[in-house]
Amino acid sequence: MTEILLNLVLGLVTAAMGTGFGWFSRTFLYRRELRRTQRFFGLPPGAECLLVVNRDFGGAADSVARNDTYALLELAGLVKECGAGFEVAAHDETRQGIGERTEFCVGGPRSNRRMAAHLAVSLPGFSIEGEVDFAVAGTSYRMERGAAEYVLLARVAPGAGRHPLFLLCGQRSVANQAAARYLAREHPRLARTHGVDGVFCLLLKVVNSEAYGPDAVEVVADVSGAAVRTSPGGRTG
Repeated sequence: MTEILLNLVLGLVTAAMGTGFGWFSRTFLYRRELRRTQRFFGLPPGAECLLVVNRDFGGAADSVARNDTYALLELAGLVKECGAGFEVAAHDETRQGIGERTEFCVGGPRSNRRMAAHLAVSLPGFSIEGEVDFAVAGTSYRMERGAAEYVLLARVAPGAGRHPLFLLCGQRSVANQAAARYLAREHPRLARTHGVDGVFCLLLKVVNSEAYGPDAVEVVADVSGAAVRTSPGGRTG
């Protein structure tokens, strides 16, 4: 009887130790991944970041396109995951230098003045052909409405001790939302591939948005060579 009781106690102790070790391992891995995420986004707990959005092109003066609103919600979820806060600002009401705090800038350069400034500084190999078609490093990407829409997703690092700048520059608002959703889903892989402090610029294609909305996304090209590693810390319009 004593031997049976001893075996039972040993079994319970072993099970408790295994459960405790499993909980500790999961907690350790979760916290390590969270720290990587916070560093990648430049958002330690309690930090504040800026979400810059364009106006609805062709809409009312103070309106924001529905898909751009959804993009902001995706980004806000990322910020909250890091334990940080955010401020939403219109593109033409923002007067802040690059790197002062983490910034997510959403929208194409024709409807987002701040995006146009960022692209001129950070992606000199990018330009607009016609109304909305992209040209990156000498290659053109023509929009086919509802079938193939392109968006640039970039992380610009302004230098040591500064906060990163994220650009989500789409041909349509559905492409902006697709980039935000892609960033929310793929940021662990992006951090592993490019480094938590690295620079990247990806050209994404939204496939058949009429049927799939912002969910079907392909990586068309890595045009990180067009990005610069250091941006000026001065004020940009």
